Amino acid sequence: MQMISFLLVLLVALEHLYFLALEMFLWTKPNTRRIFGMSEEDAETTKTLAANQGLYNGFLAAGLGYSLIASTVEVAFTMKVFFLICVIIAGIYGGMTASRRILFVQALPAVLALIAVLIS
Repeated sequence: MQMISFLLVLLVALEHLYFLALEMFLWTKPNTRRIFGMSEEDAETTKTLAANQGLYNGFLAAGLGYSLIASTVEVAFTMKVFFLICVIIAGIYGGMTASRRILFVQALPAVLALIAVLIS
């Protein structure tokens, strides 16, 4: 179960690195605009806000990444639980306010990872 837990936390961390890249560096690109269903004008207007959001996703990825290499089991466990709960809350909020898809793309993987962490 520890390997499954590790892999799920890693998946959530990598997912948030991907979000960081989309929101900070690729926001105005055609493929990113298609993913988010935005016009070129909307992407230009919101690129600063998206970059800010991407930065926060980077912090989540960094915290989860560090939790995978933390020197003590207690610190690793606490960090995993904290950052996964942050991701879950952000995913629920995004699912309620922006798109239901966020519940499945962001919150569900974090819920599965949290369950695995708590079981292991």
